[in-house]
Amino acid sequence: MAFTLTTRLRVPVALSLGVLLGSASIVLAQSAFDTPAPFTGTVRFSGEQGAPIYGGAEVSAAGTGFAPNQPVTVLRGDERLSPEGLKADGEGKFSFDFLLPADAVVGIHPVVVQTDAPDSADVIDFKVSPKIPVSGAEKFDITSKKVGRGLYQVAYSEKNKALFVAAAVGRPPVKESALYKLDPETLDVVAQVAPEAAPQTGDRDPGVFAVYGIGLDDEKDTVWVTNTRQNTVAVYAQGDLSLIKQFDLNTVPHPRDVVVDAANDKAYVSSAMNNLIAVFDTNTLEPLAPIELTSAQRGGRFSTMSLTLDPKGGKLYTVSMTSPEAAKIDLATGEVQILKVPGSVSGAGVAVDPATGRLFVASQGSDDLIAIDTASEEVLFDTAVGAGALNVAFDAKDGTAYVANRGADTITVVDATSGEIIANLDAGSYPNQLIATADGTVYAVNKARGQDDTEGDMIWRIVPKK
Repeated sequence: MAFTLTTRLRVPVALSLGVLLGSASIVLAQSAFDTPAPFTGTVRFSGEQGAPIYGGAEVSAAGTGFAPNQPVTVLRGDERLSPEGLKADGEGKFSFDFLLPADAVVGIHPVVVQTDAPDSADVIDFKVSPKIPVSGAEKFDITSKKVGRGLYQVAYSEKNKALFVAAAVGRPPVKESALYKLDPETLDVVAQVAPEAAPQTGDRDPGVFAVYGIGLDDEKDTVWVTNTRQNTVAVYAQGDLSLIKQFDLNTVPHPRDVVVDAANDKAYVSSAMNNLIAVFDTNTLEPLAPIELTSAQRGGRFSTMSLTLDPKGGKLYTVSMTSPEAAKIDLATGEVQILKVPGSVSGAGVAVDPATGRLFVASQGSDDLIAIDTASEEVLFDTAVGAGALNVAFDAKDGTAYVANRGADTITVVDATSGEIIANLDAGSYPNQLIATADGTVYAVNKARGQDDTEGDMIWRIVPKK
């Protein structure tokens, strides 16, 4: 998995104020304060064959968007990472490789990119990921099966004993998408439907109402899905997957997850990269007033990602991608509590243990699973689980948390009390999302790296051995 770092204008090349103030007699070269310029390039780092970046491994760097033939220097502290005399080519591109030291500390490192003619600089993040060995597969009965292309999310109906999977392939306009119904024991597809085409708007082809996020209403036997590309949602029947309602375009900005509070006739949809949770009446199938979340950090911005529901306690939880925070929402009173999640970088997944009030946050940027006490906001543990920790599910039966690490191609099983890793399972390519059922069975979906990838686009069934 490569990490694309798009730079922003910050400051011209920095000079040490300590040096300037320490001696009034210092004479600077005339070129030290030439015309400043915005930093306009993009730098991309990746590990071997596009893998995450690990200590002791080869790293590839590639730059685009620089001035033709512009000299470029890449530094980590005083150490030069780029070769001497590196210049962009006539198209403003460059590339080089370097060996990362084996003792490189896991975490996000500041790397400085400097340019000459014109002079500019930027500090960008360089992430070294933890490499957690695969272990513990003998503790589980694991089965998997190919389903279809572009699997995104899975949901399980306790009432109807059926799995539902949302899938979409490609970038706009998306032409291939499917909603699947599976047998939870055999993992066979028992029904599937292709979403209808979205209406044409002007000269732009919107493609189909591709399905991504998925949630179930077992009281009404419906499936709610998010149509992320068209900024809306849809409702299908669990029985035959017939379409009940397709909401209009632009009903919800960039919807991601959907959960249903069946007892109170509400559906909640996170609006990725926005501070909103959209709300729908599941009886009338009409939108209600959204929930707005405000970061408690000065200058911070809360953006909703995964959702998890405590139906008995009447609480809804989400995590922020753009600030180290989560939110606890009392659905009866509407009260919102913003929770600190220290150490979280690009939080994406969230799960809760209603019995203890523990909240679990999977963070893509920091490659970890963080557990906090929702009452005290105390960090209970912070466990490195693997590159690109994307989603988490809590298994109340065994008191464990399962984390899908999209970059590391693993599912990590963590003791939800101590934070100790119980197992780290090979999950094929790009594990994307997972759920835990009441009996302790975990279902996960992953995505393929390409059309010929035999390890992707699969449904996984993971059952702890007695």
